[in-house]
Amino acid sequence: MKLLILGGTVFLGRHTVEAALNRGHEVTLFNRGQHNPELFPQVEKLRGDRNGDLSALKGQRWDAVIDPSGYVPRLVADSAKLLADAVEHYTFVSSLSAYADFAEPNQNEDAPLATMDDPTVEEVTGETYGPLKVLCEQAAQVAMPGRVAVIRPGLIVGPHDPTDRFTYWPVRVAKGGHILAPAPAEYPVEFTDVRDLAEWMVGLAEKRVAGVFNASGPDERATLGGLLESCRAVGGNGGELVWVDEEFLQTNEIQPWSQLPLWIGNGPEYAGFSRYDCSRAIATGLTFRPVAETVAATLDWAATRPVDHQWRAGLTPEREEELLELWSGG
Repeated sequence: MKLLILGGTVFLGRHTVEAALNRGHEVTLFNRGQHNPELFPQVEKLRGDRNGDLSALKGQRWDAVIDPSGYVPRLVADSAKLLADAVEHYTFVSSLSAYADFAEPNQNEDAPLATMDDPTVEEVTGETYGPLKVLCEQAAQVAMPGRVAVIRPGLIVGPHDPTDRFTYWPVRVAKGGHILAPAPAEYPVEFTDVRDLAEWMVGLAEKRVAGVFNASGPDERATLGGLLESCRAVGGNGGELVWVDEEFLQTNEIQPWSQLPLWIGNGPEYAGFSRYDCSRAIATGLTFRPVAETVAATLDWAATRPVDHQWRAGLTPEREEELLELWSGG
């Protein structure tokens, strides 16, 4: 298969290239060459910019395209229209944030979608990210009706994750000591190893499978407590988990998701968060490796980063120590 990937050098795109090459496909990358340009010297690289310079894509053909880098509907529309006669199949990576709310557990792909008052807005913020992804989905589907696979993942995790939203926990637990964690231990979590997602998407492109798919795992319901115990087992450290309640965290102005990754709060408006129906994707071949494998690979990769790496998520050691002292009454 001749496969075009829009992007292809950062996280999901990077792993998608690796999956495609491992399966024997001929890969072409289209990007600006600004991130990890040294990667994949064996593949064709077309330089351009989705915002105004798509000329390198003209006059060529591929069997399929995978788009993990679309955030603005206008730019997705431009790419999809240009490629409509050049490819048979288009995979667009959207998000579970495309849904209107998180209040209902086990939402499937037919649940109500997010909207915004002004669809011409292109600035990506916490409020516009989901609605913009919806409009991107629709732009691709209009350009290639019946030929688009829309992928709605939740938290994507594993090696080369630039967000630190999962990496924080394996690394923090491996350090040991008293580890602050948001109660309850039974708090539900969902995440997908980037390698599993990439492998599955390439498989969909091979078979030209169209449709909309929630794509979040593991295949058995996971909890934060279970994840942290896996981190303890893999990291080989006897650190002690200190579970603190939501009222304490709110009183001390701890930001869900960013300062304590995977946790967004216990309110009814989040009853469906990390509880999506992904049976449609599983039926088409999406599988989930054991959590311990993801934790181990994440730790191995994290160990290769500079010692002065600036974390983008999680508590600083100083803030965590301060909170633990407050919690214990010290």
